[in-house]
Amino acid sequence: MTAVTDEDQGNDSGTRKADGRWDDGLIARRAAAAAPREAAEPVPRTPADDEPDPQVEAYAPADGPLPTRLDALRELVGLSRARLDRDTLAEAGRVLDEAAARQRLSSRHTVIAVAGATGSGKSTLFNALAGATISDTGLRRPTTSQPIACSWTDGAAGLLDRLAVPGRLRRRPHPGPAASDEALRGLVLVDLPDHDSAATEHRAQVDRVLALVDAVIWVVDPEKYADAALHERYLRPLAGHAEVTFVVLNQTDRLPGEAADLVLDDLRRLLDEDGIALGEHGEPGATVMSLSALTGDGVPELRELLGRFVQDRTAATRRLSADVDAAAARLRPVYVADGRPGLGERARDAFTDRLAEAVGAAAAGQAAEREWRRNASRACGTPWLRLWRWYENRGLPGGLDRMGQALTPPEEELTARQRVEQAVRIVADDAAEGLPGPWAQAVREAAFTGAEGLPEALDDLAVRAGAPGAAKRGGETETGREAGAGALPGGGRPAKPPRPKWWPVAVLAQASMTLLQIFGGLWLVGQIIGVLEPGLVTPALIMLGGVVGGPLVEWACAAAIRGPARRYGQDAERRLREAAAGCGRARVLDPVAAELARYREVRERYVTVTKFSTTGR
Repeated sequence: MTAVTDEDQGNDSGTRKADGRWDDGLIARRAAAAAPREAAEPVPRTPADDEPDPQVEAYAPADGPLPTRLDALRELVGLSRARLDRDTLAEAGRVLDEAAARQRLSSRHTVIAVAGATGSGKSTLFNALAGATISDTGLRRPTTSQPIACSWTDGAAGLLDRLAVPGRLRRRPHPGPAASDEALRGLVLVDLPDHDSAATEHRAQVDRVLALVDAVIWVVDPEKYADAALHERYLRPLAGHAEVTFVVLNQTDRLPGEAADLVLDDLRRLLDEDGIALGEHGEPGATVMSLSALTGDGVPELRELLGRFVQDRTAATRRLSADVDAAAARLRPVYVADGRPGLGERARDAFTDRLAEAVGAAAAGQAAEREWRRNASRACGTPWLRLWRWYENRGLPGGLDRMGQALTPPEEELTARQRVEQAVRIVADDAAEGLPGPWAQAVREAAFTGAEGLPEALDDLAVRAGAPGAAKRGGETETGREAGAGALPGGGRPAKPPRPKWWPVAVLAQASMTLLQIFGGLWLVGQIIGVLEPGLVTPALIMLGGVVGGPLVEWACAAAIRGPARRYGQDAERRLREAAAGCGRARVLDPVAAELARYREVRERYVTVTKFSTTGR
């Protein structure tokens, strides 16, 4: 077993068999088993003129209205601060801050980080692209302890200050082909520490710089290209940044025959499982290729791709757009509702019905109808019947109807309060149905806060309307409590039931029947005592006509007042119902509607943020 002395030739776990074949990785072993035996020490492959170029996936840039999306995200965060907690908005705030910081710096430069695991050969690839040994390579791990930057042009100091790259670790390409490559003008290449380093501070530096650069080149080797730490910690969470991602399979010189192509295909499969779009067939996505930084095989092709990428001058915009996509994806659960939440007419009507039931609107209407009938009976009924009712009600202050109201059990007030609370709870649940959690909670809080004092306000309405079961308010007399069903919701004096125009005629007819009874009766009495001449037929008929005519007039009046009494009761019920609905609307429905309007406003901003998403999230 021989140790490899260069970083790009893997770590100390790499071995060669006695026959010279590389035996790292399942696919590499399968390919090696099918390949012919080679010499004990194979010479690094140099591509001949007739050999195909290394397999490279094309990069297709995508543009988007980033300023509009950033403005919408900024408004979204501002409108949501009162409804969402700080942690929920933290990532969106960080994206806005980083976007503002990046936009203040040079737009002519593209910052690309070179990242990889221990022994992947990223530092050797960094040196190959720079055309000189800038970053240390060798057996000692880790060889890169701090980010090292190489800038092809001046003016990148602000960008490097943002990355916290010390001045002593800032380099320029050495004179040569790499330094004179016009396509790379504007490139700032940063070599990062190993992302799987045993040193915690090294991993922290990798995470910090990766969040700030415009693009990243992930360098993997045949041994650890499927490492779970790489895919689960970095590639999978950054799947939305595919357009600013390069994945390079290094150390292909260690793979015999077609093994490099097989490993590259398996790497593509893993990236696809990570959700990373691959730039195949001219579609936008990550660039995936294989090369050998040690032999230089494939490095010119990577340099050419980087040149086109840098000259496009859109890497920073695409990176920020992908960051906005990621922030929007995290916020989706708190902004996207299931269905179409809101207060429909059916929910509003049901709420009004429950409040009307709680305030006793139907009972108030029935009481108003009875009051109208009672007034008509007093005006059109026979005096003997009125006398009998007076006899029954003597000694009972307020009459039977008022006594029934006064003796309403105290539990009824509690029942009415429970009905109001139930109505508020149901309408709040209907309005919040389908809303994301924070907004549903805000809607319920608006409803319950507005409902404070609603039972008392409805009770006042019921008292002023004389609704049966209304709780007696302090300082109110029983007579004031019995204010007629025509009471005004605003608290004015109750209006007396209207008197139809035909009532005077009915009263006159009833008085005539009464006079006939009295006249006939006196006539008969006079005959009995001998004051008048005998003749019972005529006075008896007169008295009988009055006796029969009185109830007939009363019956006719009772039939005539049914319709007006019913309409009067319905009108009283409608007025109390409208008063209760207005009270409920002002205290509950309007605050809920305002909260729903706020949600719709932030939802529109969220749609603007995601409308031009480049990742489809």
